[in-house]
Amino acid sequence: MMGMLFPYVALTSMAPTIALIAHDRKKNDMVAFARKHALLLGRFRLIATGTTGQRVQDATGLKVEIQQSGPLGGDAQIAAEVVAGNVTAVVFLIDPLYAQPHEPDIQSLLRLCEVYNVRLAINLATAEAIVTELAASQVAHLIFNPVSGQGNPDQALATIRQVLEPSMHLYVHTTTPDVSAGELAKTAIEAGADLVIASGGDGTVSAVAEALINTGIPLGIIPRGTANAFATALGIPGGLQGACETIAAGVTRVVDAARCNGLPMILLAGIGFEAETVERANREVKDRLGALAYLLAGVQQLNEQQMFTTTIEVEGSINEFQAAAITIANAAPATSVLAQGFGQVIPDDGLLEVTIGAPITKMQAINTVIQLFGAALTKVAPNREDIICLRAKRLKVTTDPEQKVVVDGEVIGTTPVEIECIPGGLTVFTPTASAHALDDQGDPIQASA
Repeated sequence: MMGMLFPYVALTSMAPTIALIAHDRKKNDMVAFARKHALLLGRFRLIATGTTGQRVQDATGLKVEIQQSGPLGGDAQIAAEVVAGNVTAVVFLIDPLYAQPHEPDIQSLLRLCEVYNVRLAINLATAEAIVTELAASQVAHLIFNPVSGQGNPDQALATIRQVLEPSMHLYVHTTTPDVSAGELAKTAIEAGADLVIASGGDGTVSAVAEALINTGIPLGIIPRGTANAFATALGIPGGLQGACETIAAGVTRVVDAARCNGLPMILLAGIGFEAETVERANREVKDRLGALAYLLAGVQQLNEQQMFTTTIEVEGSINEFQAAAITIANAAPATSVLAQGFGQVIPDDGLLEVTIGAPITKMQAINTVIQLFGAALTKVAPNREDIICLRAKRLKVTTDPEQKVVVDGEVIGTTPVEIECIPGGLTVFTPTASAHALDDQGDPIQASA
């Protein structure tokens, strides 16, 4: 038996599948075919009748789900997979001259493949045509979080498959309490995914994005969370249909990523007010109130937030401020009000946008929030003494006393933090591609009319 040539990567049952069957005199041909196309076949779930499957697995190291032998009903097991809609293609190498009575008959599979519109090859020429077509199609791995959002996850998944499967081969991985989105994304990368799709909230997207940073593998986003801030920041539609159509269209945009204390950050880090607000808006409240949970928590926190001393170190320069809230943003929608010190957050400029809010009174805090929201709508920076803004590729923040820190919607601990931008770290499917250049002072160059 040959050693394993390809690592086995566990995949879910909802995966594009190729079925292999061969009459006795054609088994050598099937083994040669599998060896020739092992790299391609390794990206699919493979099922095969008994002897054929064992020979292919022994010769190539590919993982094959071996059914019964043909005479014992293995072809019927494969036929059932065709009926269930699990099979992308069937390669059935028949012996038209010397087939034995005990060998499986192609007629039933031929009829089912015709009924269910499944590719069927009966000789090496048609098998080569099928693998040529499959090689030109993208293999996508969907990381699906069933507990995100408030809708019906089964209906959501059915809609996603209906829209995407005509244009790509789709593996579906479902997160569980024991298997995280990040682990599943790594599995997808090891399996040779052409693209990886995250369907869930910002936490799911962030975990998948971490695995994809600097890989060049495009990230598709199907937002189903409470806030969906990253999708909103990049202009990705919030509805399932629109988000899936954006992925199917194939337009990508290269954007920045970041790390905060070694953890991935695609959106922003909040220190002080924002971190306390996120902690107040727990899962139970979000399930009950949706996005209003953050608003309610923010109002409650406004009455309690205390000023703190912060020291920010940027490229050897150290500055000290009094602050109530600090936001370091890689990307953020207009609704992330506390990130809008510059009037907008540019996700592909190679820099982090830092907004420091230092209102002294509650009324000042309310006015600051209102002006920041207006700045986000007009994309013009507010001119206030209690809002301090800067851009940096990397920085370190310490506070006295220690403050809670939230990264991409999850509280990760307390200050100090070190945050670094990863320019061009992610490729994301978006409705339009976009790029920004910087002037000599490090500010974005605005396109002329």
